[in-house]
Amino acid sequence: MKRKLKIFLVDDHTLFREGLSFLLSNSDWVDEIYEAGNGVELLARLDTVKPDIILMDIEMPLMNGIETTLKALEHCPETKVIALSMYADESYYSEMINAGARGFLLKNSRFEHVENAIAEVYEGRNYFSPEILESIIRNLNKSGRKKRSTDLTDREVEVLYNICKGLSNTEIADGLYISKRTVDKHRENILLKTGSKNTAELVVYAIRNKIFEVQ
Repeated sequence: MKRKLKIFLVDDHTLFREGLSFLLSNSDWVDEIYEAGNGVELLARLDTVKPDIILMDIEMPLMNGIETTLKALEHCPETKVIALSMYADESYYSEMINAGARGFLLKNSRFEHVENAIAEVYEGRNYFSPEILESIIRNLNKSGRKKRSTDLTDREVEVLYNICKGLSNTEIADGLYISKRTVDKHRENILLKTGSKNTAELVVYAIRNKIFEVQ
Protein backbone atom coordinates (compact mmCIF):
# COMPACT_ATOMS: atom_id res chain seq x y z
CA MET A 1 0.00 0.00 0.00
CA LYS A 2 1.51 3.33 -1.05
CA ARG A 3 -0.10 5.36 1.70
CA LYS A 4 -1.95 4.88 4.95
CA LEU A 5 -5.71 4.72 4.55
CA LYS A 6 -8.73 6.02 6.41
CA ILE A 7 -11.27 3.23 6.72
CA PHE A 8 -14.89 3.48 7.82
CA LEU A 9 -16.67 0.33 9.08
CA VAL A 10 -20.46 0.42 8.79
CA ASP A 11 -22.26 -2.54 10.34
CA ASP A 12 -25.06 -2.89 12.90
CA HIS A 13 -23.39 -5.86 14.61
CA THR A 14 -21.12 -4.32 17.24
CA LEU A 15 -19.05 -7.42 17.93
CA PHE A 16 -18.26 -7.97 14.24
CA ARG A 17 -17.43 -4.30 13.74
CA GLU A 18 -15.16 -4.08 16.76
CA GLY A 19 -13.40 -7.33 15.88
CA LEU A 20 -12.64 -6.17 12.34
CA SER A 21 -11.57 -2.78 13.66
CA PHE A 22 -9.11 -4.47 16.01
CA LEU A 23 -7.58 -6.54 13.20
CA LEU A 24 -7.30 -3.51 10.91
CA SER A 25 -5.70 -1.41 13.65
CA ASN A 26 -2.71 -3.79 13.62
CA SER A 27 -2.09 -3.18 9.90
CA ASP A 28 0.72 -0.74 9.16
CA TRP A 29 -1.13 0.64 6.13
CA VAL A 30 -4.13 1.82 8.16
CA ASP A 31 -4.12 5.42 9.36
CA GLU A 32 -7.49 5.88 11.02
CA ILE A 33 -10.54 3.66 11.58
CA TYR A 34 -14.05 4.98 12.07
CA GLU A 35 -17.19 3.06 12.97
CA ALA A 36 -20.92 3.49 12.45
CA GLY A 37 -23.80 1.21 13.39
CA ASN A 38 -25.99 2.21 10.45
CA GLY A 39 -26.08 4.25 7.25
CA VAL A 40 -27.67 7.30 8.85
CA GLU A 41 -24.82 7.54 11.34
CA LEU A 42 -22.23 7.23 8.56
CA LEU A 43 -23.79 9.96 6.41
CA ALA A 44 -23.94 12.33 9.37
CA ARG A 45 -20.18 12.05 9.78
CA LEU A 46 -19.07 12.38 6.16
CA ASP A 47 -18.85 16.17 6.48
CA THR A 48 -15.89 15.76 8.82
CA VAL A 49 -14.52 12.35 7.80
CA LYS A 50 -13.43 11.62 4.22
CA PRO A 51 -12.59 7.90 4.21
CA ASP A 52 -10.60 6.20 1.49
CA ILE A 53 -12.52 2.95 1.94
CA ILE A 54 -15.94 2.18 3.40
CA LEU A 55 -16.67 -1.41 4.43
CA MET A 56 -20.46 -1.42 4.13
CA ASP A 57 -22.92 -3.99 5.46
CA ILE A 58 -25.76 -4.53 2.97
CA GLU A 59 -28.58 -5.31 5.41
CA MET A 60 -28.90 -2.70 8.18
CA PRO A 61 -31.75 -1.01 10.05
CA LEU A 62 -32.78 2.60 9.33
CA MET A 63 -31.00 2.69 5.96
CA ASN A 64 -29.67 -0.32 4.06
CA GLY A 65 -26.25 -0.52 2.44
CA ILE A 66 -27.60 0.10 -1.06
CA GLU A 67 -29.21 3.45 -0.24
CA THR A 68 -26.31 4.40 2.03
CA THR A 69 -23.77 3.67 -0.73
CA LEU A 70 -25.64 5.86 -3.22
CA LYS A 71 -25.79 8.78 -0.78
CA ALA A 72 -22.22 8.32 0.48
CA LEU A 73 -20.75 8.36 -3.03
CA GLU A 74 -22.78 11.44 -3.93
CA HIS A 75 -21.13 13.13 -0.95
CA CYS A 76 -17.65 11.60 -1.36
CA PRO A 77 -17.26 10.39 -4.96
CA GLU A 78 -13.57 9.52 -4.47
CA THR A 79 -14.36 7.08 -1.66
CA LYS A 80 -14.49 3.40 -2.57
CA VAL A 81 -17.09 1.06 -1.09
CA ILE A 82 -16.66 -2.64 -0.31
CA ALA A 83 -19.91 -4.46 0.49
CA LEU A 84 -20.11 -6.93 3.36
CA SER A 85 -22.61 -9.76 3.17
CA MET A 86 -23.73 -12.94 4.88
CA TYR A 87 -24.90 -14.23 1.49
CA ALA A 88 -28.01 -12.10 1.04
CA ASP A 89 -30.18 -12.41 -2.06
CA GLU A 90 -28.07 -12.25 -5.24
CA SER A 91 -30.12 -9.29 -6.48
CA TYR A 92 -28.57 -7.25 -3.66
CA TYR A 93 -25.18 -7.61 -5.33
CA SER A 94 -26.57 -6.24 -8.57
CA GLU A 95 -28.08 -3.28 -6.72
CA MET A 96 -24.85 -2.65 -4.84
CA ILE A 97 -22.87 -2.71 -8.10
CA ASN A 98 -25.28 -0.19 -9.59
CA ALA A 99 -25.00 1.92 -6.44
CA GLY A 100 -21.23 2.09 -6.97
CA ALA A 101 -19.70 -0.63 -4.77
CA ARG A 102 -16.32 -1.84 -6.04
CA GLY A 103 -15.80 -4.90 -3.87
CA PHE A 104 -17.79 -7.69 -2.20
CA LEU A 105 -16.73 -9.68 0.85
CA LEU A 106 -18.36 -12.43 2.85
CA LYS A 107 -18.43 -11.65 6.55
CA ASN A 108 -16.77 -14.97 7.31
CA SER A 109 -13.82 -14.19 5.00
CA ARG A 110 -10.31 -14.64 6.33
CA PHE A 111 -8.62 -11.38 7.25
CA GLU A 112 -6.07 -11.76 4.45
CA HIS A 113 -8.98 -11.64 1.99
CA VAL A 114 -10.16 -8.41 3.60
CA GLU A 115 -6.67 -6.99 3.12
CA ASN A 116 -6.60 -8.16 -0.51
CA ALA A 117 -10.01 -6.62 -1.16
CA ILE A 118 -8.98 -3.25 0.28
CA ALA A 119 -5.74 -3.22 -1.72
CA GLU A 120 -7.45 -4.18 -4.99
CA VAL A 121 -10.30 -1.71 -4.60
CA TYR A 122 -8.02 1.12 -3.48
CA GLU A 123 -5.94 0.59 -6.62
CA GLY A 124 -9.08 1.00 -8.74
CA ARG A 125 -9.93 -2.63 -9.39
CA ASN A 126 -12.93 -4.74 -8.43
CA TYR A 127 -12.84 -7.56 -5.89
CA PHE A 128 -15.25 -10.41 -5.15
CA SER A 129 -14.99 -13.16 -2.59
CA PRO A 130 -14.75 -16.26 -4.82
CA GLU A 131 -18.01 -17.65 -3.42
CA ILE A 132 -19.87 -14.42 -4.19
CA LEU A 133 -18.51 -14.25 -7.74
CA GLU A 134 -19.56 -17.87 -8.32
CA SER A 135 -23.03 -17.12 -6.97
CA ILE A 136 -23.47 -14.07 -9.20
CA ILE A 137 -22.23 -15.92 -12.28
CA ARG A 138 -24.54 -18.84 -11.54
CA ASN A 139 -27.53 -16.48 -11.47
CA LEU A 140 -26.48 -14.26 -14.37
CA ASN A 141 -28.99 -14.16 -17.21
CA LYS A 142 -29.42 -12.24 -20.41
CA SER A 143 -31.79 -9.43 -19.57
CA GLY A 144 -33.41 -9.20 -22.99
CA ARG A 145 -33.22 -5.43 -22.69
CA LYS A 146 -31.51 -3.24 -25.22
CA LYS A 147 -27.97 -2.78 -24.02
CA ARG A 148 -27.03 0.64 -22.72
CA SER A 149 -24.83 2.53 -25.14
CA THR A 150 -21.63 0.50 -25.32
CA ASP A 151 -19.13 -0.07 -28.10
CA LEU A 152 -19.66 -3.82 -28.01
CA THR A 153 -21.02 -5.58 -31.06
CA ASP A 154 -23.83 -8.14 -30.72
CA ARG A 155 -21.29 -10.96 -31.13
CA GLU A 156 -19.04 -9.45 -28.46
CA VAL A 157 -22.03 -9.29 -26.10
CA GLU A 158 -22.63 -12.99 -26.77
CA VAL A 159 -18.97 -13.79 -26.05
CA LEU A 160 -19.04 -11.56 -22.97
CA TYR A 161 -22.01 -13.47 -21.57
CA ASN A 162 -20.16 -16.76 -21.97
CA ILE A 163 -16.99 -15.34 -20.43
CA CYS A 164 -18.97 -14.11 -17.43
CA LYS A 165 -20.50 -17.56 -17.07
CA GLY A 166 -16.99 -18.93 -16.66
CA LEU A 167 -16.57 -20.71 -20.00
CA SER A 168 -13.14 -21.10 -21.57
CA ASN A 169 -12.38 -19.72 -25.03
CA THR A 170 -12.51 -23.25 -26.44
CA GLU A 171 -15.92 -23.90 -24.87
CA ILE A 172 -17.22 -20.57 -26.18
CA ALA A 173 -15.93 -21.36 -29.67
CA ASP A 174 -17.66 -24.76 -29.64
CA GLY A 175 -20.93 -23.30 -28.38
CA LEU A 176 -21.03 -20.46 -30.91
CA TYR A 177 -19.66 -22.55 -33.80
CA ILE A 178 -16.72 -20.22 -34.42
CA SER A 179 -12.98 -20.74 -34.18
CA LYS A 180 -11.06 -20.37 -30.94
CA ARG A 181 -8.86 -17.77 -32.65
CA THR A 182 -11.98 -15.68 -33.32
CA VAL A 183 -13.01 -15.97 -29.66
CA ASP A 184 -9.49 -14.98 -28.60
CA LYS A 185 -9.80 -11.81 -30.68
CA HIS A 186 -13.27 -11.06 -29.35
CA ARG A 187 -12.04 -11.46 -25.77
CA GLU A 188 -9.12 -9.13 -26.46
CA ASN A 189 -11.47 -6.51 -27.93
CA ILE A 190 -13.95 -6.83 -25.06
CA LEU A 191 -11.26 -6.33 -22.41
CA LEU A 192 -9.94 -3.32 -24.31
CA LYS A 193 -13.35 -1.70 -24.87
CA THR A 194 -14.54 -2.24 -21.30
CA GLY A 195 -11.24 -1.40 -19.62
CA SER A 196 -11.45 -4.68 -17.70
CA LYS A 197 -8.65 -6.96 -16.57
CA ASN A 198 -10.52 -10.04 -15.34
CA THR A 199 -13.87 -11.80 -15.15
CA ALA A 200 -14.91 -9.90 -12.00
CA GLU A 201 -14.52 -6.57 -13.77
CA LEU A 202 -16.39 -7.88 -16.82
CA VAL A 203 -19.28 -8.97 -14.59
CA VAL A 204 -19.41 -5.52 -13.00
CA TYR A 205 -19.33 -3.86 -16.43
CA ALA A 206 -22.12 -6.09 -17.75
CA ILE A 207 -24.39 -5.44 -14.76
CA ARG A 208 -23.74 -1.69 -14.61
CA ASN A 209 -24.50 -1.33 -18.30
CA LYS A 210 -27.61 -3.54 -17.96
CA ILE A 211 -26.33 -5.98 -20.57
CA PHE A 212 -27.15 -8.84 -18.19
CA GLU A 213 -29.10 -9.06 -14.96
CA VAL A 214 -28.83 -11.15 -11.81
CA GLN A 215 -31.91 -13.21 -10.98
